[in-house]
Parts: sequence; structure tokens; C-alpha cells
Amino acid sequence: MRTATRQRTGRPSRIPRRATAWSLLSALLLTACAVLLPAGAARAAALDVDPGKPMLGAVLEWGEDSAAGFAERLGASPAVFGHDIAFPYRQSEQANLQGFLEQSSLQGSHAMFTVKPTVPLDQIDDAAAEAFAGELRRLASGFKGQLLIRFAPDMNASWVEWGQQPAAYRDAFRKVAAAFHGSAGDGPVMVWEPYLGEGYPFDRSRNAPAPGSEGFALLDTNGDGRWDGSDGAYAPYYPGDDAVDWVALTAYHDDTAGGPPVNTVPRAGELEQMLTSSGSEDFYGTYAAGRDKPMLLHTAAFFSPAAGGPSEADVKAAWWDQTVGVATSTRFAKSAALVWDERTSTRDTGVAGIDWRLTGNPAVAQAAHDRLKSSPMVTGPVTEVGQGQSYVRSNTLAGPAAWTVGAALLILLVALWQVPRKVSAATAWGYADPSKRDSRVDLLRGLAIVFVVVNHLGMTSLFQLLTQEAIGFVSGAELFVLFSGLVVGMVYGPRAREDFGTVVDLTSRRAGKLYVTALVVLVGVFLASLLPFFRTEALTTFVDQGTGGAGHGGAGRTYDLYAGMESLFQFPMPPQVLPAILLLQFGPWQFNVMGLYVVLLLLSPLILAALSRGKAAWVLAGSLAVYAVGTVTRFRLLPSQFEDSFPLLVWQVLFVIGLVAGYHRRKIVDWLAARTWLVAACTAVALFLTFLSWGNPYLANGFDVRLALIPDTAYRAMYDAFFARTYLAPGRLLNVLVLVVAAYAFLSAYWKPVERALGWFLIPLGRATLYVFIMHVVLIAVVANIPSLQQEYILLNTAAYAVILGLLWTMVRTKFLFRIIPT
Repeated sequence: MRTATRQRTGRPSRIPRRATAWSLLSALLLTACAVLLPAGAARAAALDVDPGKPMLGAVLEWGEDSAAGFAERLGASPAVFGHDIAFPYRQSEQANLQGFLEQSSLQGSHAMFTVKPTVPLDQIDDAAAEAFAGELRRLASGFKGQLLIRFAPDMNASWVEWGQQPAAYRDAFRKVAAAFHGSAGDGPVMVWEPYLGEGYPFDRSRNAPAPGSEGFALLDTNGDGRWDGSDGAYAPYYPGDDAVDWVALTAYHDDTAGGPPVNTVPRAGELEQMLTSSGSEDFYGTYAAGRDKPMLLHTAAFFSPAAGGPSEADVKAAWWDQTVGVATSTRFAKSAALVWDERTSTRDTGVAGIDWRLTGNPAVAQAAHDRLKSSPMVTGPVTEVGQGQSYVRSNTLAGPAAWTVGAALLILLVALWQVPRKVSAATAWGYADPSKRDSRVDLLRGLAIVFVVVNHLGMTSLFQLLTQEAIGFVSGAELFVLFSGLVVGMVYGPRAREDFGTVVDLTSRRAGKLYVTALVVLVGVFLASLLPFFRTEALTTFVDQGTGGAGHGGAGRTYDLYAGMESLFQFPMPPQVLPAILLLQFGPWQFNVMGLYVVLLLLSPLILAALSRGKAAWVLAGSLAVYAVGTVTRFRLLPSQFEDSFPLLVWQVLFVIGLVAGYHRRKIVDWLAARTWLVAACTAVALFLTFLSWGNPYLANGFDVRLALIPDTAYRAMYDAFFARTYLAPGRLLNVLVLVVAAYAFLSAYWKPVERALGWFLIPLGRATLYVFIMHVVLIAVVANIPSLQQEYILLNTAAYAVILGLLWTMVRTKFLFRIIPT
């Protein structure tokens, strides 16, 4: 392992005047030629790398990780750090990008910007490219390292918005390259990076040129009239030698082919085969050695903790050994950088956690360090190290400031507990409605549906500060499922003993209504996706998680949630399509929980029958046992899509607990009223977990603030172990329960002021949650077709959320389409 310092050529102390004049004239002529004459080969990149000594690079989850943290875990600092940036430039990204450059500077590293277009490629003209380049120059002014511009990578893939559009991509790349190559001095290095050609053309993008078009001819490299695996995976997208400084390839060890997660040990020679013979082209031979271009390898190894099989150490150590060996070998002497994707992601709409990280496991990190130390890889610092102390985000509270927040919460807890006891006027604030309908539950259901709507719409706004785990390790989904069970217990419980047949009939009808609704939404979204002028990607695709204000992992790999459903129009129709529709294997991920409700409603009469016979303890014990089995085995009972995000064996526990609580609501309320110490304990735990959740390194946007309570790495490990969402880790389940007890107690004591402040808005929504849930799918599609709401303008999006929530409230109050849409 070697470190390198960027070399600067010194100048002689004395230069003859005539030589100076000739040098000045030559410089002027060369400058004129560079500006006026057509471009030939790309400029010699300012970043020189010795053969066999590639630089180590890393792309981090910047919302949760830091350059110093990665360097500490690996025991070495990368020579290059990478970060995403949107095109056009978004002002909302400035703080995060400046923080990234500051962190890179403190490590003495170069900076690689992955440019991800948020507008169609054909809208990237010279003016837009110049504006973007100007913003980036301004942002990086004073940065001592070299900038690398990785424009719209994976452009040959179908899962990125800019994918498989060769003519538009090449034109856009050249415009951006021209804007940066026109920089004075050593401009940024333009990096061209396709995705590994194995399996090309993949699923084929809806934006790809149609057969018979000029663009299709570019894809059909062998001229046989077809676009398939025999065509070049890289050549159609190459922008030209004059525009490209470095070539790069995204090549991961991943044997899943986008399917179910599977952990495998890399095969001997796997990476070498990827670089030379994946698809129908030799990438290294054609684009690196053949064109004399430095090559960057962007890589990582697939490992899913839930998939079983080989250990993480076996998988990643083997792949790391291959990548270092290949990158430093004489056969691949043009290798200039090895960049590891140090991030996590999800697959199958969130169920399969994928840990690509090299340093997440200390044993793997140590093995990687040992291999790195024995290699000629170049690590940091490679440029002048920035002056200053360790980087701290401007919106992070640490030390006394963080603990002051904790003290304030403690004071608030004591005050809330004592006011009803000490202030005589406060005794009149309590909940006193004797009716069977509990408005406290309706208000909490309204709050839960607001959380769901805000998080599913996904616009960066101030609302996210309140809805994304701001009240503990809890999201709207957990509350939604729990309250659904609570309502079933309250509504049908009293009739279960005397009129069980009617209960079965009513719950079955309700389940049938939900099932038909799910089918209508599934098919309706599919039909809408066929309209060429209407964008439905927000509903028909799922993007690997990791987006947010810090930009970590944003715009990850996209999965088509309707893949294969287009064969519905084939004749003969494939036999598996109709059963897949009926089993709800397709559909928007925002709506897939509906399948869970259908199954749980069908099972609810059996649970109610047991409760009516006094078997509550047995019901809870059985539910917890099933939860434990589901958490440990992660077994799927059904092929339905909801099993990806809401595994039935696991999430039933929330519904069942809610159902039992609804059935015995009055007894439970009276029991807790006689044990105020238990309510106080639940409230204290809920506030403590709220305080702890504010230490999450992930920031929703630039207005978010976190408390630096414990180191980021320790926090992430704690979160994964105790508060993970998909399989309802025990800490999260506990958090949901104590939060509901605390919230219900708070509303019982402070009902009148809360009802006046929020009840007018939340209670109507809480009494029509199904209606709101259905309509929010329509609104997601509408928002996705408003370009200005996709640019992360926080204040604009906040105003849009206010309008949307107000619209939903108005629709509920006026009973808009209530005769058609279930409530």
C-alpha cells in the first residue's frame, strides 16, 4: 500500500527573456488552437497514475457515514471519494456537497461526482451544461484535489431513467464534457462508465428507441435487425475519444441477476472475465488498452444477511482479493482506480437488505486492510491535506448541546405528568365522551395516515422532519396496521360471542371489498403506465432505498414492479400471468399492504372467536410465537408482493395485538388507569426512544438536525440489530407499543386542547383511512408528473404537501366519490 503526493513541476529560478517570449507566443498559439480547432483526442488528464498502482476509492452513504469513519474502519484513507450530484444542480444539495468536499480535503483525497440527470437527456443543451459546470466550479473553488465527473453512469442499463438512449446520451455527455474541458487550468476528468454487459440488454427500457428508428440502428450493432445479447453492450454509448478522459466499468460480484437474494463465493477469474468477455465486447481491450485510456473499476460484492449460504467474510474477502489482484496486475496496467461501493441497499421492495460494505464487519475490514497493505495500491493522502479539525455537520448537535435536548425532554415529561395533577383548571381538559366511538383512536389513525401519505409521496420537505421516525423508531406503517386491528376488535368484538355468523359475513365482505380495490388499483396503474404522456414510474417501479437530503445512495437500482404483466396482451397469454395478478404479485409498492389486510381480515373471525371464549393470553402467546418464527426463518407463506415489505408471519403480531386491545379496550383502559406507574414507565420509555431516534445519522433534508449521541458506526449497528423495520426488530415492536400507550394517555389527559388544535383535521381523516389510502395513490401519480416538485425545492414541496393534505381533508369532508370508493 502506498501513498502518493500530487506532483507539481517546479520552475527554474532564471529564464532567458527570449525563451520567455517564445514560451508566451507558443502558449497563445496552443490556446487558440484548443479553442478554435476541432477536438481530437481528449486532453491528457491532469490526474496521472503509474501503471500497476491504481488509487483506492470509495463511495459512502454520506447521510450516515463519513470519510474519517471509513478511513478509521479500514485503517487507510482512500485516494478518491465519490458523491452523487443531480443535473441540473439543486441549491438544496449545496450544504451536503460542500461537506463532502471538506471531508475529502481533510483526507487529502480527490473527489468524484456521479452526475445523475433528473431531466430527459434531450433537454441537456449547451446552456444547461455550462450552467452546471459553472455551479460545480464555484462549489469546488479552493478544493486542492482533482475532480472526476462520472456523468450518467450505467447508461446501457434499463433501470436508470437515462438508460438505453444512445444518441441522446452521447450528445449530452459531449455537451457536459465540452463545458468542463473549457475550464482554465487542469479541468475535471470526464469518466465514461457503462454497466457490465453480462445479460445486456436486460429488461429493455421504455425510453429505448423503437425498432426502425435511427436510434435503434445504433443499438443494433451487428445489423441483423434485432437488439439482443449479440449486439455490443458498450459501443452504442461511447461519446468519443475527444470527450472521454477515463473509461470505467460498473462490475459487481452479484449472482442474483436481479432475482431472489443469494450469497455466493466469487469464482476464480470472475473479474478478469467481466473485464474482457462479458457481453459481446472486450471492455478493457477495446476502451482502456485499445484507446489508451485510464480505467476506473466501480465494484462491490453482494451479501444479504437474510439469504444464508457463505459467510460475509468468505464472499467479500474473496472478491476484494480478486479486485486488488486484477487492478494491480500487469495485464490490466491501465487500471487507474478501484472504487468500492461502501453502501447498503434493499431489494424486493425493501425486504432483502443488501450490505455491499467492505468495512461494516470488523473482521472483513481487517482482512481488506491486510490485503491492501501488501499491495501497490495508492491510498491517501494524494494531495494537499486540508487544514482544520475533523468534519462535523453544521446541523449536528454534540456534547452538552445534545444532552441539553435530553434534559429538556425530561423536563417536558415531568411537566406533562404533573400539570393535570397540580393545576385545577387542567382537570377539565380530559377526554369525557361516553360514546362507543373513541375519537382518540380516530385522531391517532388520522396521524398515522398523514405519516403514510407524506412518506409515500416522497417529496423532500419540512413535513419529513415530523414523519420519518421523529417520534421514535416508528413509521406510519406500524401504526396503521396496529390501529386496523384495534378497530376490528372494537367494531366486531362485541358481536363475536352472540352473532358469530354475522361477524364472519361482515369481515369477509370487508376483505372482499379490499381485495377488489387492490385489483382495481393494480390494473388501473398498469393501464395508466401504457399512456406515453403520463409518467407512472413512481408507482410501477421501486428504487433501492438510500435517498434523502444527504444524497447517499440516491437513485439506486430500479426494479420493475410490473415486470411480465405486459404479456397480458400476448396471445396465447402465458399461464402464469393471471394467477400472478390474482395473487397481487404486481402493483404499486405504496399500496401492497392492502394484501396483508385482506389476509388478516379473513383470519380475524377465528381470533375473535378465541377472544370471546376468554383465550386472550393464548392468542397473544400464539401470535408472538409466530412472530418469532417469522423473524428467525423469514419464511414467506404467499408469493404476494406484500410479503416483500410486510411479511405475514411477522406483521400479524401488530394486527393481533391491536385486535386484542380493541376487544378488551375498556378493561385495558381501566386496568392502566389503576396502574399509573406503568403508564408513566411507558411514557418515559417512549420519550427515551424518541430522544435516541434523533441520533440517527440519516438526515431527511438540509433542515434536519441530529444529535451526535453515539458514534455513527455503533448507531447503525444498534439500529440494524434492534430497530430494523421489515422484520419488526424487537426494539421497534416495543417502541410501537409504548408509544401508543403514551399517546393514548396523553390524549386522555389533554383531549380538549389537542382536539381544538388538531382534531378538526385529523379525526375526519382517521375515520376514512381506506378512502385516503386509495386516493393517495392517485395523488402520487399526479405529483410525479409535475416537474417542479421533483427538484427538491424544500419550501415549494412543503407548500405542495399542505395543499395535498388540505385537498384530502376537503374530499373527506365533502364525501367526494364516497359512493364509489370504499371508506
